[in-house]
Amino acid sequence: MSHPLNDRLSAYATVAAELGVDAIALVPGPNFTRVVEHSFMSHERPFVLVVPANGPAAALVPNLELGSWELVGFDGAVFDWRDQTGYDEAFAGLMAHLNISSLAVEGQVMRVFVHHALKKAQPDLKILDGEREISALRMLKTPADIATLQEAIDISERALHRTLASVKLGQTEKQIEQTLVQNLFAEGADDLSFAPIVAAGDGSARPHAKARHDYHVKAGDALLLDFGARKNGFAADITRTVFLDHVTEEGRAVYDTVLRANLAGLAISRAGVTAHEIDDVVTSVLEASPYGDRIRTKTGHGLGREVHEAPYIMRGNHVALPAGTVYTNEPGLYEIDNFGVRIEDDILITEDGYQLLTHFPKELMVLSC
Repeated sequence: MSHPLNDRLSAYATVAAELGVDAIALVPGPNFTRVVEHSFMSHERPFVLVVPANGPAAALVPNLELGSWELVGFDGAVFDWRDQTGYDEAFAGLMAHLNISSLAVEGQVMRVFVHHALKKAQPDLKILDGEREISALRMLKTPADIATLQEAIDISERALHRTLASVKLGQTEKQIEQTLVQNLFAEGADDLSFAPIVAAGDGSARPHAKARHDYHVKAGDALLLDFGARKNGFAADITRTVFLDHVTEEGRAVYDTVLRANLAGLAISRAGVTAHEIDDVVTSVLEASPYGDRIRTKTGHGLGREVHEAPYIMRGNHVALPAGTVYTNEPGLYEIDNFGVRIEDDILITEDGYQLLTHFPKELMVLSC
């Protein structure tokens, strides 16, 4: 009978074979956590899991993590090391044990000093960047992944309802942000997906604005909230834009344009559609409007253990989205020194269409505050 951990490791062995390398190396981060189903810190102590194309995996583990590593159920060779003696001998032992000549690594995750330690242990080792192929395995979400992601999204939406119900004219962006954060944890978040974006008035025109201590929201402001709860390792990512007290005709027209773009992206979402096709349809709606000069971002990105992961929903990315992919559909229009609008949903691609994981209303909302 196969062991679940070995089944998960075998997928990375297949990637190694497809890349034409002897092994894949993973370090603490989203791919590592996906494999071992335990979270380990990335810090000054190197921690490496190596999965050969053929043969059993091996690991280099800081000695102080051995007790936690035992919970993983790993049955391969383990080379541990202590702070007092350093890790060079452990890397030498690992490489001698593996007897490999080429290795693919996570180019966006592995740190330079780990790369150098591998090369010191085996100077002729060929190291390639396999980030795209390694991380692509996370595109396919399991039913358990989706259930956990849905829980994170539900927490986020409950927190948003509570936060919007409490907004008052004269509050600062920072006060609203603090309320949102408190509500996320009150509703059951383990952590934040990222530092929330709470931006009003001209701040809403900056896609990655930071909440200001000195800006007090006023009647007629657009209020943009982009945030998410993290639950059991999975991150929600939601944006809604509301207006305070009243909305101008311009605000109404811009909002309607963004909503139509969002809905156009939903309409073509299905297994086999490409990231390019989704972005092209969404962006074309924005471009055809009177506000085409306010486009500043692509349509979205993959979502799961990381807030931004493959696939990236943008023109030129012709990767086809398989069933089980979760992506964000987040068109927006932004005019500097005026205001911005973004509407973001989390979408699960299915064989015959899509499942909308976000359920918070998208109709234009004007808060009586």
